[in-house]
Amino acid sequence: MAQIFATDRDGTKYELEGRDRLSLMEILRDAGLAIEALCGGSCQCATCHILVEEPWLSKLKSPTEFEEAALEDQGSEMQVNSRLACQIAWTDELDGIVLTVAAEA
Repeated sequence: MAQIFATDRDGTKYELEGRDRLSLMEILRDAGLAIEALCGGSCQCATCHILVEEPWLSKLKSPTEFEEAALEDQGSEMQVNSRLACQIAWTDELDGIVLTVAAEA
C-alpha cells in the first residue's frame, strides 16, 4: 500500500493511501482533511496549500508560474516548501511523502 503521511491544521496525523490518477488534493479532500479546493483543482484559488517536507520536495516537478502566482496571491505566508496539492499528481515514486496542510489565509 502506497502511503502519504499528512498532518492537518490541528496537528492530527494521518496515514493515507496514494491512488493512481488522483492529485494529492483529491486524496487529502476525500480523506476528510481541511482542503477546500474551491477551484476544483484548476490552480486558481490556493485553498489546497500544503507544505511538503524534504526530501520529497526535491522529488516533485518544479511549480509552474501559475502555481507560484496562486501561492503568492493566497494571503498567507508562502514558504520555500509551499505547494498546491492540486498540482501534484500521485505517482508510486511519492510513496512515503510527508506533508502538512498549510494554515488558512
